[in-house]
Amino acid sequence: MDVAARQKPNLPWLAIFNMAVGFFGLQIGFALQNANASRIAQSLGADYDKLALFWLAGPVTGLILQPIVGYLSDRTWGRFGRRRPFFLIGALMASIALIFMPNSPYLWIAAASLWILDSALNISMEPFRAFVGDNLNSKQRTAGYAMQGFFIGLGTYVGSKLPKWMGLFGAENVAAAGSIAPSVKWAFAAGALLLLLSVLWTVLTSKEYSPEELEGFEAADESDMAALRKTPRIVPEPSFFSRWGGIALALAAILVAAVFIFNTEKQFIIFAGLVAIFGGLFLYNSARLKAGKAPGFIGTLMDDFATMPKVMRRLAMVQFTSWFAFFILWVYLTPAITSHHFGSSDTASTAYGNGALAVNDIFALYGIVSMLFALALPFFTKFMGVKPFYALALLIGGASFAGLYFMGPELFWINATGIGIVWACVLTLPYVLLADALPPSRMGTYMGIFNFFIVIPQLVVGTIMGAVLSTFLQNEPIRTLILAGCIMALGAVLLIFVPHKDVKDS
Repeated sequence: MDVAARQKPNLPWLAIFNMAVGFFGLQIGFALQNANASRIAQSLGADYDKLALFWLAGPVTGLILQPIVGYLSDRTWGRFGRRRPFFLIGALMASIALIFMPNSPYLWIAAASLWILDSALNISMEPFRAFVGDNLNSKQRTAGYAMQGFFIGLGTYVGSKLPKWMGLFGAENVAAAGSIAPSVKWAFAAGALLLLLSVLWTVLTSKEYSPEELEGFEAADESDMAALRKTPRIVPEPSFFSRWGGIALALAAILVAAVFIFNTEKQFIIFAGLVAIFGGLFLYNSARLKAGKAPGFIGTLMDDFATMPKVMRRLAMVQFTSWFAFFILWVYLTPAITSHHFGSSDTASTAYGNGALAVNDIFALYGIVSMLFALALPFFTKFMGVKPFYALALLIGGASFAGLYFMGPELFWINATGIGIVWACVLTLPYVLLADALPPSRMGTYMGIFNFFIVIPQLVVGTIMGAVLSTFLQNEPIRTLILAGCIMALGAVLLIFVPHKDVKDS
């Protein structure tokens, strides 16, 4: 068989559509969580400065699960393929958590449900990113990620509007103190059903290439990027891992000491513990390399982390800043809008309910904008280039975040439009920049590692933002949105240092 016959073929648009439908349900789950988790926590008695801590559970689990899922899915093959079993497992877990979360009688049960929900959504999401890399060739990957972006936007819109739509069927939007509004409960139940059905659509209508077929495609690829992928990687010496492992342990010790010396927030200990675990894993890998042992799961993960492609290493910092900003938005938008623009922090009041609906409208509009804008991204990036347009979008997003402080509810649509534009780019363009840099045999593992830089900013926000809010921002949640806007704009600056050259059509 000649080389041309072994190249990965173009897939029909219907196949790309079917591959992405599952993201519709996943994003309904994320949208319900993002727009309503803080409301549920406040209704069950959580204070402003404890909201970020409430959100820590999921990211901690995601940080652990994502590389494991990526590693396992790279090595999985069966009746349902390589990635699809993980889609289904995550969807089943997420649907159950969606039903439990708004029916929680106590805050700790709601926190546990959020933990399971966030973890389950991440179990499915990470293989979905690798799914596009596996099934589509370089020419179609932008279209594949854009289609995912379309369904993410559609899911955001539907998930954000569900509580309001439930009101049309008679569900009340106001509840007694200490309980959750019926509109939220009904919305989560509907979201659970839609999530499961959409993921089942992708599982049952999509196919995957076998490992042998993927190896054949890679062998036939003679592009410059393929040559770089095939270059043997050089794993650093044991001293590299021991040095950075020692630095991580020292940093963890400093953080713990600061908690007790300066009587700072105790959640710093959680972050310190994660840093210590990371340092311990690096030290373990140093010892493994010195002993000449086979890598195994931990060794493979540490080796992969240390040998990330240059594009991935630098892009990770841009990813960190953009997700840091969005996590602040998701945690604090409800209390920011209800207190600053609607003048109420009483979850049982009509004013608070109206403010919460305004937040849902913001999420819904930025979801539909991102949905439509994702389809237009290939045209904008072809005209301006991927990097310049991504930088412009980050600046637009930063201004839109900060503008929520200054603009009244009648102008929220402007902010939501800007947030939708940057959200479409954050969900699509980093993966376009990475598309050809990842070797197929480690696609899932590297996607899991890259998702560290989605989870780590969540952990940092959950660890420090409670203290930042009470110490530096006068306990006014609206001020966190200004901070988020500045951090997102920083990502545009960091993007300058990401090496990338747009591929021109031949």
